[in-house]
Amino acid sequence: MLYSLQNTVRASMLLCLALVISLPSAFAQSSLTYQKPPKEIAELVLAPSTPIASFSRTGEFMLLLERSGNPSIEDLAQPELRIAGMRINPATNGPSRSGAVENVKIKNTRTGVETQIKGLPTNARLGGFSLSNDEKYAAVTNTSNTGISLWLVDLTTFEAKKLTDEIVNDVMGGTLSWTPDNKILLKAINPKRSSMPEAPLAPVGPTIQETSGNAAPSRTYQDLLTNRHEEDLFAYFMDSQLMLIGLDGSKTPFGEPGMFSSVSLSPDGKYVMVDKIKKPFSYLVPANRFPYDVQLWDMTGKNIKTFAEIPLDEVRPTGFDATVTGPRSINWRADKPATLYWVEAQDGGDGKVEIDERDVVYTLDAPFSGSKVKFASTPYRYGGISWSDDSFALFSERWSATRKQIVRLINPSKPMDKGTVIIERSSDDIYNDPGSPVYKTNEFGRSVILRKGDDVFMTSEGGSPEGSMPYLSTFNVKTKTEKILWRSQAPYYERVVKVLNNDATEFITSKEGIEVQPNYWLVNTRKRIAPLQITNFEHPYESIKGIKKELVKYKRNDGLDLSAVVYTPEGYDAEKDGRLPVLMWAYPREYKSAAVASQVRGSQYRFTRLSWGSPLYWVTQGYAIMDQTEMPIVGEGDLEPNDFFLEQLVANAEAAIDFIVDSGIGDREKIAVGGHSYGAFMTANLLSHTNLFAAGIARSGAYNRTLTPFGFQYEQRTYWEAPDVYNTMAPFMHADKVKTPILLIHGMADNNSGTFPIQSERYYNALKGHGATTRLVFLPHESHGYSAEESILHTLYEQHEWLDKYVKNKK
Repeated sequence: MLYSLQNTVRASMLLCLALVISLPSAFAQSSLTYQKPPKEIAELVLAPSTPIASFSRTGEFMLLLERSGNPSIEDLAQPELRIAGMRINPATNGPSRSGAVENVKIKNTRTGVETQIKGLPTNARLGGFSLSNDEKYAAVTNTSNTGISLWLVDLTTFEAKKLTDEIVNDVMGGTLSWTPDNKILLKAINPKRSSMPEAPLAPVGPTIQETSGNAAPSRTYQDLLTNRHEEDLFAYFMDSQLMLIGLDGSKTPFGEPGMFSSVSLSPDGKYVMVDKIKKPFSYLVPANRFPYDVQLWDMTGKNIKTFAEIPLDEVRPTGFDATVTGPRSINWRADKPATLYWVEAQDGGDGKVEIDERDVVYTLDAPFSGSKVKFASTPYRYGGISWSDDSFALFSERWSATRKQIVRLINPSKPMDKGTVIIERSSDDIYNDPGSPVYKTNEFGRSVILRKGDDVFMTSEGGSPEGSMPYLSTFNVKTKTEKILWRSQAPYYERVVKVLNNDATEFITSKEGIEVQPNYWLVNTRKRIAPLQITNFEHPYESIKGIKKELVKYKRNDGLDLSAVVYTPEGYDAEKDGRLPVLMWAYPREYKSAAVASQVRGSQYRFTRLSWGSPLYWVTQGYAIMDQTEMPIVGEGDLEPNDFFLEQLVANAEAAIDFIVDSGIGDREKIAVGGHSYGAFMTANLLSHTNLFAAGIARSGAYNRTLTPFGFQYEQRTYWEAPDVYNTMAPFMHADKVKTPILLIHGMADNNSGTFPIQSERYYNALKGHGATTRLVFLPHESHGYSAEESILHTLYEQHEWLDKYVKNKK
């Protein structure tokens, strides 16, 4: 508890430093209270959220999960432990930051009848929804201020009841699973654990780390363990006892207690695979890379086999194609009662090693006493298996460095069958993406491929030069051709979310338009009847219904095709109303092909959904918005994209500005650029190396690349391998060049790899030291994405004031 109090006191002290308006020395600090943006923006932020739909396996009904609004800053300020890469609420033994559902309704997908679930807890904060195999019940957790309890929803009577007291251990998720006989296997707090460790008044000794010479490059993780006391706290909150919970609330301890990170039942429900974390813990990597044992238990809770002893994962080669040695991705085959499959690297986990057989997949059948069987191999990295039956499966391979993606048809009854390559493409190529298989539920309640002979049913985003037009198809694995069965039609964006029968003639879609809130529809292509609307969610943003949205295309100076989505105020006419100030919002992406980089992404027919970080709010203030402004960085063949980052970034920005000005919409002297995370990094670079913009907004970015020396974004080389790239790309190194006003905003509890709050602090100091016009806003208790209502409103206030001063009313 002392640790939590220390955190709280520290946060309170930092609060005094937060929300400070940092202007040139002629100006003093202003008020430290939270502010609000204009009424038109605030009302949009506070609009009610749309329920989340979760479908039953058969698609007969859907759960409508009504979400609570944004938490208050008081909620975020509650005691929080930041240890082992996790954020724990010590009062609940669960995560400190997670969304919640406050109400549940059941809707029949054919009749449209909607039923309210009765008996839900007061002030519900629900999560972890899981349907029983017979779909008669749903298990769900409820979080209060003091703990997490397990609840049961009877889907025949539509009533909920409490099954357990607040015994759930949800620190690492995966808290519950259904057995075939309708019992719930629950990860509970060990009832025999001791009291929470108290921080010593004085340390018992120094904190020491040591290496014996083995290279251990690591990305810049946040919230890691730092001392022995935090190790004790991690072990305390992870201490769990699995329990079998009956429908009547009866509790039976299952197996020995331990620090369980994962619990998985075999498809036939006769075995349980558990991952048990063990020491030594690490101060370099988060908990998901701590050592652990993979054990196989029978349904009495007896450990019948320790399948694998996975060592501490601190030492791993660099690069996105690097991985661990030993067994990884250990799973149950979906089409077998109890067969394990997993993959092992043959190259020491090093993607730079030249080898013919890089990854090998093995299998092992119950009762797990035999020898492992070599099942399949690949010269690339294993990407997963989609199962159908003992004669049909789809084996995926990938190679991140080249964006290569391969799918092979294999025969599971013939181990090491090389199979047939049916798909080979760039993972970035959305025009030639046949999509992903549609799945059905088999006799074990697991998802297997829905197919008819050699035809696999697929759903695709349907990328095209006109934007995304999703479709449902059959892909023939012998001819390698697809037949489109149904496709979204303009002016709507519609996609299949649930197929209801074996020939895919009946399915449920999510349909939306620019001013049409997404709703669910029942479609039957065989009966040739009109689609039936299932839900009728209301438009949450009445005040912006009339704004204009357009997908625009233009070219970069080297001929590369670019695109963006442009929004203008309701009734705006460029000829009559003149030019507008512009807010351009973007996020750079790296590509290995110019042809792929030029593809149009997104759809002009999607509903205009507003999130907390959206730039669209300023269309209510008379701005034109260039959203999803493409900023591709291309490095083909052996060339790396980042070798050309600055020149291509500037060319992208120049092309976007020329388009919006030449179209008669934008005022060249009144254009702002902004972005979040890597978009903030982009913004700072553009202001360092151009004089194109009137102002910039950079939220939660990383600006000094020497603080992320073992890679960042899609840069696989280390700082020592490519120092010129790191230094050239780092805005911190060019702070003396910034002459354009830049607003920096950062969450003080940012836990994203690389975007430490110190990134903005040091960058601000560098800018201030060189006389730049800048402002730094630190948001107390906020992570990489902002969630408290006060924080969101204040962020929008800051952005609005900055845009109005330096763009709209620019002198």
